[in-house]
Amino acid sequence: MDYKRMIADTVRLDGVSAQEIYEMLVPPKDSANGDYCLPCFKFAKQLRTSPIEIARRIAQETARVAALSKVEAVAGYVNYTLDKTMLAAQVLDRVLAQGDAYGASDQGAGKTVCIDYSSVNIAKPFHMGHMLNTAIGAALYRLYAKLGYRVVGINHLGDWGTQFGKLIVAYRKWGDPALVESSGVRGLLDIYVRFHKEAEQDPALDDQARAAFKAIEDGDPEAVALWNRFKDITMREVERTYARLNVRFDSYAGESFYNDKMQPVLDDLRAQGLLEYSDGAQIVRVGDDMPPCLLVRADGATLYATRDLAAAFYRKRTYDFDRCLYVVAYQQNLHFRQFFGVLERMGEPWAQDMVHVAHGMVSLEDGAMSTRSGHVVTLEEVLDKAVEKARGVIADKSPDLQDKDGVAEQVGVGAVVFGMLYNARIKDMVFSFDKCLNFDGETAPYIQYTYARCNSVLAKAGQSECEPDYRGLDNPEAAQLIRLLDRYPQTLVEAARKYEPCIVSRHLVDVAQAFNKFYFEHSILQASPAEREARVRLVRATRHVLASALDLLGIGKPERM
Repeated sequence: MDYKRMIADTVRLDGVSAQEIYEMLVPPKDSANGDYCLPCFKFAKQLRTSPIEIARRIAQETARVAALSKVEAVAGYVNYTLDKTMLAAQVLDRVLAQGDAYGASDQGAGKTVCIDYSSVNIAKPFHMGHMLNTAIGAALYRLYAKLGYRVVGINHLGDWGTQFGKLIVAYRKWGDPALVESSGVRGLLDIYVRFHKEAEQDPALDDQARAAFKAIEDGDPEAVALWNRFKDITMREVERTYARLNVRFDSYAGESFYNDKMQPVLDDLRAQGLLEYSDGAQIVRVGDDMPPCLLVRADGATLYATRDLAAAFYRKRTYDFDRCLYVVAYQQNLHFRQFFGVLERMGEPWAQDMVHVAHGMVSLEDGAMSTRSGHVVTLEEVLDKAVEKARGVIADKSPDLQDKDGVAEQVGVGAVVFGMLYNARIKDMVFSFDKCLNFDGETAPYIQYTYARCNSVLAKAGQSECEPDYRGLDNPEAAQLIRLLDRYPQTLVEAARKYEPCIVSRHLVDVAQAFNKFYFEHSILQASPAEREARVRLVRATRHVLASALDLLGIGKPERM
């Protein structure tokens, strides 16, 4: 429940809207002064009355709000204290009625959001550099679905371009079919790296690569068969990794899918007089503050922007989206400004619904990664290492735990995912196994351990027919935890509005920390029966919120740890 809104709607000041009041209500610096305070100094000049008198008047008007136990005017401020027992009863009733579905809403009913994310490259490893993109996109997918939107997850595969000509040449010259089949993408990477080394000494190889790619474009059966084989090998490995990450897509339409869909867009641009020739290339001018958008090179080749335009029109026709998100690193900022600018110049009203969800770059502690040089750490290798480290920690902390391997998988993979989602998406990050697998820090294992602790308490508590006495929750630790549970639905809305999964991640850490503080400060099972029931209900509600948020982030929930 939005108690700020309840208070704001009660305040009556001439010329001041409820929304203005709502935005001015903030937690006081000293929590002893209440849960919210309203400074009244801003109104003095407008109302020609002292802030002290205004605060006194407002306090009298809002004292009747049932959820408030105390309203006090102090030195030009109005301090509001919520009725802790009433708040506890209302919040816990609401959470327990909805269970793990708590936070879900129908705000997106009838609306569609397309999310373009992950977008792996065929015949190249699914490496750690893709992890941030994939984790953000998948979290947004689940978040919008929870808020009632129809969500379309799109993996815009990098399955077109001269690199496939290079790979075909390399495969014909040095590829061992049996070895490539057994070693998968790593085998394809090895011969791709060799091509670049050999081409430095023999530039004619680049001509052969261009000819091989032209053969794919022309539908040559052998070239197309090899291209499809490379795609099959890649997707087998990629799907295995996606399964571990609990990531799904509704479309794998990649670059090649749009080959026959670009010309109508170019024709439309030409008909509108927007397509210009510049040194043989075809461009669209999109504004004085950026270079023109290059759509066709002088040699007739199309570019990413051409295919993205075709994809945008296809997605609008096919899904009739209300918003189309592109989860792509910030290095592509200019590309998206140009691409969206072309749509605006074409007069498409839905151009304003296109959003570049920019994110930073991720690297490992030992440096960056390069496909051409072969210095690539695959995501599967990272996940395996995280699981191995988690297995060691679990064996040390919980030697008697059943299904150690299953729990280690959930903890290790969850640590990697949460490590991607804890900070603001725009930040570059250096991934550290030790930091992400810390059971005591702001990490997935810490949250998973808290979830398991809730399960343990509930298992010991069993069932009770006793009516809860919520006075057992009238303490600062319980009050803080209840406030966080209450705010969870608003947190989801804010995260979706800002395209920021880290808002959910950080709230999740806050909930886990608040719960553990309550757990250590107050006896749960040894309290009197009625107070015990109130505290058990708080544990159960906390478990639901932890479960909901972990599911949204794509992180496993070990029942025991």
